Amino acid sequence: MKRKWLTILLTLLAGFTLVLGGCARTEQKNSWPRIKQDKKVVVGLDDSFVPMGFRQKNGTVAGYDIDLARALFKLYGVKVSFQTIDWSMKETELRNQTIDLIWNGYTVTPERQKQVAFSQEYLKNHQVLVTKRADHINSFADMKGKVVGAQSESSGASDIDAQPKKLKDLIKNREPVLYDTFDNAFLDLNAGRIQGIVIDEVYANYYIAHQKDPSAYKVIQALIRLRTLRLGCVRVIMSSEIKSTPA
Repeated sequence: MKRKWLTILLTLLAGFTLVLGGCARTEQKNSWPRIKQDKKVVVGLDDSFVPMGFRQKNGTVAGYDIDLARALFKLYGVKVSFQTIDWSMKETELRNQTIDLIWNGYTVTPERQKQVAFSQEYLKNHQVLVTKRADHINSFADMKGKVVGAQSESSGASDIDAQPKKLKDLIKNREPVLYDTFDNAFLDLNAGRIQGIVIDEVYANYYIAHQKDPSAYKVIQALIRLRTLRLGCVRVIMSSEIKSTPA
């Protein structure tokens, strides 16, 4: 396990200063000197995204991404501050320079690559469909006429639109119900107000494993994949440089 962590850190470290040279919160193109001088960096995150980055009952943030960010910046003597953001406004937060970068299970898409510089991948991930077993949904076809939820501006929401024949054309009103957090989506799933959630596999597995009755849920794997050659890759932004979008 320690060797795996070391490999991940070395992979991120290899391109760290190069990519971070376009950080926000400064008018200069290269803000890494400012971060090194101030010994501070601000990381934006959705603090309900388990197990990557989430707020515990005592108010502190924890998770895989949190530990990894702290470990990497410790190598540079830089203190990390974590700032909760509205996930639907994440690129705006970068553009407005209220945060330096996003480290929160951020998936690469062609649209995001037009605006954001990404690091090397560090985790494989897929979008899956989570349902309640009592609803007897075993495939996408079983979602016909039913209501599906997704997080606003998430990879799952984008994939629903990108491949309409797989799910969008089947669901009620041909539109998913959008939520600010997956926590709220699960509240509606458990209450029967929706019958499925398109969600990151890492979140789904963690959430289900921590329920009183994990067997009450079903994860359908044959899912919408990312619309890039790097299928299912979750990448962390090591730069918040907002690139000019081609006309």
